[in-house]
Amino acid sequence: MAGINKVILVGNLGKDPEIFSTEAGIKRAKFSLATSENFTAKDGTRVDETEWHSIVLWRGLAEVAEKYLRKGSKIYLEGKIKTNSYVDKDGNKKSFIDIIGDRFEMLDSKPPPPPPPPPDGSVVDPPPFSVSEPEDDLPF
Repeated sequence: MAGINKVILVGNLGKDPEIFSTEAGIKRAKFSLATSENFTAKDGTRVDETEWHSIVLWRGLAEVAEKYLRKGSKIYLEGKIKTNSYVDKDGNKKSFIDIIGDRFEMLDSKPPPPPPPPPDGSVVDPPPFSVSEPEDDLPF
């Protein structure tokens, strides 16, 4: 039986998505997502803890993120954990963890301000409530 790698997060974007394109023209969006937990410590003080997650979206999800997500946007995200590593200039191995999103929903009660209209005058469709990417084995 294969293992399961599934992550569900609800949080707020820490910054506007950064958009990149591969040489083949495939879009990638990257942004930080904050999730918070609140609890009362044994001494009665209220504690707020925030975790920051590195989120990566590909293709159509990246395009939707580019158009509609902004710093502070609240989203529900489903994806998987991907650990990457590299060797730095001093020969030290460094690792980092990304969450590769395969579905998200925008949870804001009011949508962010629309982006400016395209220079060609075409109309931009309103944002979808939920966006999913077809599953495949490619990392992009």
